[in-house]
Amino acid sequence: MSATFVIAQGGGPTAVINQTLVGAVLEAKKRHPGAKVLGARHGVRGIRDGDYVELSAVPEAQLKLVAGTPSAALGSTRDKPDAAYCDVVLTGLRKAGADAFIYIGGNDTAGTQQILTDAAGGSMAFVHAPKTIDNDLVDNDHTPGFISAGEFVAAAFLSVDLDFRALPGVYVGIVMGRHAGFLTAASAAWRLDEESGPHLVYVPERGFSPARFIDDVKSTLDRHKRCIVAVSEGVSAEDGRSLVETIVPPEKLERDAHGNLKLSGTALGATFEQILAEGLPKARARVDTLGYLPRGAISMISPTDAKEAFEAGAFAVEAADKGGGSVALQFDGEKTVTKLVPLANVAGKTRHMPDDFLKSGENQLSEAGLAYFRRLLPNKFEVGKPFV
Repeated sequence: MSATFVIAQGGGPTAVINQTLVGAVLEAKKRHPGAKVLGARHGVRGIRDGDYVELSAVPEAQLKLVAGTPSAALGSTRDKPDAAYCDVVLTGLRKAGADAFIYIGGNDTAGTQQILTDAAGGSMAFVHAPKTIDNDLVDNDHTPGFISAGEFVAAAFLSVDLDFRALPGVYVGIVMGRHAGFLTAASAAWRLDEESGPHLVYVPERGFSPARFIDDVKSTLDRHKRCIVAVSEGVSAEDGRSLVETIVPPEKLERDAHGNLKLSGTALGATFEQILAEGLPKARARVDTLGYLPRGAISMISPTDAKEAFEAGAFAVEAADKGGGSVALQFDGEKTVTKLVPLANVAGKTRHMPDDFLKSGENQLSEAGLAYFRRLLPNKFEVGKPFV
């Protein structure tokens, strides 16, 4: 029997999200000969507007080139549909004759699929395929996109630490991550030894105090003559507000088109520059915002990440045949396995970095945290330890 699949991509692009797209297309054609596979441009907007690419007509060689290319080939969206918007999307899916809708994205994308599932009443299958460099999906050991981004961050901080051994000072690198600190913590995966940076890691899961930060930096400088710091863009003050909100005047805060505070804007970097200038006025200091660079670097695509992302897409088609749900990457103690979990487990929820990944009372990774990141991000470089 012929079938029609609609596939879309939502949220921030990654280095391997197109592997998931192509994995789903090829598996749909394999399982359902003669199937029509439609790719909606810019997520649910494409379904709303009837804007599709007929992916089942694209030559396989071209699809495989797309698979190895970073960013969302179909275009993405930050739309978070409510029930009314989802009714419009459901109408669009029915107009396209869809038997299944596979939406590749994070927890908000899973939330959209849950609303559509409830509204459709079993008339079609809805599948959430995982994607996020934040690594923050419940029921997942890790997510497609995280490993490639994590390797970028680990390599960046290894390189910066070597740089600051030569010319000591203070370095603060701001890493993406609004609510979960996994990507920031990946900065420590390739540390050479206990003397190496990042010496301090600040994540959203723990409250941040500027005064404590300066004390930590001073202590680190006393020990190592340099201090390398990794900070999540979502780091919050001890009262729960984002750090920039506690220091930057409201009229100077940057916001996006929806009014949300732009954590990756210039304000947070300026905040740390101000904290360092006031607390350590004589220190040689540098603050960098990595911004979007880690999430889609073509030079840092992990073969493991690419393979797992492709398999997640293929499994999403199998999940559609089973009635829908959320695809999850789990660890069975030896290897990563793909499982189907209920949408409700993932939709709108955030998986936070476990507290035991950080040392108690310190802003450094624990052995448990280091073991997790080193399992996912095995060191790619053999480095000669400097003489300084």
